[in-house]
Amino acid sequence: MQKNPMRLSKSLFVTLREEPAEAEIPSHKLLLRAGYIRRIGSGLYAYLPLMWRVLTKVRQIVKEEMDATGAQECLLPQLQPAELWQQSGRWDTYTQAEGIMFAFTDRQKREVALGPTHEEVVTAVARDLIKSYRQLPQHLYQIQSKFRDEIRPRFGLMRGREFIMKDGYSFHADAESLKATYNDMHDAYCKMLTRCGLKYRAVDADSGAIGGSGSQEFMVLAAAGEDDVMFTADGEYAANVEKAVSLAPEAVASPFTSYEIKDTPNTNSIDKLVKFLECDRTSIVKNLIQQAVYDNGKTVLVLISIRSDREVNQVKLTNELVKLAPNYGAKTVIALEVPDGVAIDKWASKPLPLGYIAPDLSDEYIQSSPNVHPQFLRIVDETAASLTNFITGTNEPGKHVVGANWNTNFPIPAVKVDIQKALVGDRAIHDPTQVLETARGIEVGHIFQLGTKYSQAMGATFTNEQGEEQPLVMGCYGVGVSRLAQAAVEQSYDKDGIIWPVAIAPYHAIICVPNIADAQQMEVAERLYSELNQLGVETILDDRDERAGVKFKDADLIGIPFRIVTGRSLKDGKVEVVQRATKQSQDIAVENVGATIKDWIGN
Repeated sequence: MQKNPMRLSKSLFVTLREEPAEAEIPSHKLLLRAGYIRRIGSGLYAYLPLMWRVLTKVRQIVKEEMDATGAQECLLPQLQPAELWQQSGRWDTYTQAEGIMFAFTDRQKREVALGPTHEEVVTAVARDLIKSYRQLPQHLYQIQSKFRDEIRPRFGLMRGREFIMKDGYSFHADAESLKATYNDMHDAYCKMLTRCGLKYRAVDADSGAIGGSGSQEFMVLAAAGEDDVMFTADGEYAANVEKAVSLAPEAVASPFTSYEIKDTPNTNSIDKLVKFLECDRTSIVKNLIQQAVYDNGKTVLVLISIRSDREVNQVKLTNELVKLAPNYGAKTVIALEVPDGVAIDKWASKPLPLGYIAPDLSDEYIQSSPNVHPQFLRIVDETAASLTNFITGTNEPGKHVVGANWNTNFPIPAVKVDIQKALVGDRAIHDPTQVLETARGIEVGHIFQLGTKYSQAMGATFTNEQGEEQPLVMGCYGVGVSRLAQAAVEQSYDKDGIIWPVAIAPYHAIICVPNIADAQQMEVAERLYSELNQLGVETILDDRDERAGVKFKDADLIGIPFRIVTGRSLKDGKVEVVQRATKQSQDIAVENVGATIKDWIGN
């Protein structure tokens, strides 16, 4: 990084003693208090000089690792025409379903948007420029600001409306070539995070609105992380909780071996039913209704059968509903929810037997409406599909059936999928002797195997060796540069302030002069300041007319790795050097300070 010496007396440097009211998590509070960022509006922050140095270092590490893979840096327009997103089919998803696009009409009456991501733009570039297999593979990346209209901006740079991101896109002739680049990106991302000094975990992930087949998230482990990471102790499995799969506990054998309808008064909850029938939750099939709205305005009522000790994973369910969208003349789901009483009244032809619903609930409960599909979409989770002699509702209040079996007493739903939420303590699929554990994480990177999702939709093709026209096979790779910087703070701080990893700290060392009126203290400080910067040890000189205690508190707050104090030790030709991470202090001869700290930072 270019040397940029700084004196605090000449800089825009303001720290806060009180915690900002709008900050919720430690890293957000500390970045505001330490003068790294300043809130300008909801989800909008100014990166002040110290923060910009951190971001520049993170950006450089990202750039070096991307360049090392042969990827080519470019810069794509932040303002994007709606027609590209309409071609890919994502305009409605981003402006209606997720609603995170800043979209507007320009003075020429054209619909445009600020880019939350750039798959459409880069695919349009490839469509125009890549014609032959001889040009493949290609890999472009950029580092720039992105814009997302978060419904609830929070946590500072973690979930802002404008943020800095590295996004890359690769183009291939086949899936094998894509897989090779995808693996290269996995390795590159691991190197980036290791070089940044972060503890992280790479996990299987849901592809979300980006789409595609395989994807992996890179999580910085931190207590305030928004995501739950599920993993096994053997290191062989890790996944975001939205994507995690597991083996549910073995079902306890049903105490009922023959089919019977039983009176079960006041058992409209699973706990009451278990107590009344003296059975295990794993013997019960519960039946739930959710309401899906597709992008064509059609509402589909989903009747889900799942083992009663399990919960529905909404992301897995949404993904399944998106796959089924063509059956309803749609492309995607824009809303999915458990209907409340008001919502039920809008489509139900008569009161539902809530708490007693059976898998064969009649479609007659759905009143005729042009916007509501007339039949339930019936889905059974694999946990329920494997049960025998199970207990479930009868569609009549106060009654349940026991000893029921699929295809004998109830037709098994045609859609049988894994939509259960993986839980801590579940057995791992790869090795049932391993159980799932959990940790909190902050997503800072995500890589996707997109396949031909965008190239097919947008007509981006190439001619293969046989002269045939084929859609380009694509990959997508993102790193949140500004998010990564805050995640580093969330992972490493103490009661006194930030503890930056050396590699991305704004400066390596800070020289504190306890008394600027003391000529010797200032002379040694000036000499060390000049020497350290010449050696490549990026150093700040705190030459403010402040008490020593204020300077020490500020040094701890802003988290510079090494603090040098030109104080009492000068009488012995030494200065005090304090390591921020450990608080360890030692006196070092003035002439040895430069070489010592240069060695510590690895320069």
